Amino acid sequence: MGRTLIYIVLLAVLGIGVYFFVFKDKDAFSGNTSNFKIEDTASIGKIFLADKAGNTILVERTDKGWILNKQYPALPGSVEVILETLKRQTTSYPVPKSAYDNVIRELAGHGVKVEVYNKNGDKIRVFYVTGQVANANGSYMLMDGADQPYVVVIPGMDGYVASRYSTQMNDWRDRNVFDVPQEKLKQVKVEYPQEPLNSFTFVQESLGKFNVIIDPSLKTGNPFNERRATVYSKYFANANSEGYINGTPGLDTLVTPATKRVALDVTSTDNKTTHVDIYWMPINRRSKNMLSPAPGVPPKYDADRFYAVVDGNKDTIVVQSITFEKMFRRGMEFYMPDENQELKFDIPKGSGDVIRGTKKK
Repeated sequence: MGRTLIYIVLLAVLGIGVYFFVFKDKDAFSGNTSNFKIEDTASIGKIFLADKAGNTILVERTDKGWILNKQYPALPGSVEVILETLKRQTTSYPVPKSAYDNVIRELAGHGVKVEVYNKNGDKIRVFYVTGQVANANGSYMLMDGADQPYVVVIPGMDGYVASRYSTQMNDWRDRNVFDVPQEKLKQVKVEYPQEPLNSFTFVQESLGKFNVIIDPSLKTGNPFNERRATVYSKYFANANSEGYINGTPGLDTLVTPATKRVALDVTSTDNKTTHVDIYWMPINRRSKNMLSPAPGVPPKYDADRFYAVVDGNKDTIVVQSITFEKMFRRGMEFYMPDENQELKFDIPKGSGDVIRGTKKK
């Protein structure tokens, strides 16, 4: 009986030891200092990011969508990525003692501070993130006020978590240039500095009723092409840039000497006008037409991209020809029939590259 009692006591002691060395550690590992995940991202009202260089990003949920730094619409894709990251990021293991000092220095010198608030403005998470774990996809995170940093991963993601917490404005700004659907389009003014007779003003006089004002010296007996006008009126909804190049070193030497391709003024029914000057981009290593010339594009220019300056140097961007070139119509095109037949209009001398009619074959 006495020996049995001794065995029972030993088992109890072992059990307590297992609890403290296994389960107790597990509880600490899953506690507040290591729980970087936020399951209910729908409750998030705003996210603030700040780095040691002084860059700050604030994205806030509003009735009009997510707003960046209280000024710009936020890029929907970037917001979706950071919300997904907060929902899925998982603590993998605590940083070992052998790497502790280096990781703390990395967090102190290069870490991004992340503050997450709910819709009531209450702080629900504050942590620091940095770096890439050697030979792994994890990044280092440290909860504000804690001493123990952790390696955090996104299960199944090939990449590291810290890259998703960018503090660069260009990674967060919505890239929309024009977002005027047909029913809200009032007027489009298109000016060609090198070919003024191709310039025109496109007007929606009433919903679905269009007019195109061209140079009076271009006379034609052809009727107005309603179908082309209807199609053209739809080009200004959700027209996006490739990206911002504000702050690029030597930007003035890139854009200022370039030849202006066209100027666009797009006005909505609420009388808001966006002015965009579009410039040819000099040919470069990315230019596909270095090897194969593109029709209608001078050989010294890129065929796929243009520089663009929005609202008098408010922003400088890169736009793709596949999105914007369809806006670069010429006034006479709206007085051409869809079928290829003889056009009857006078072409004054010095008209440049005015669209000319051809005879039906």
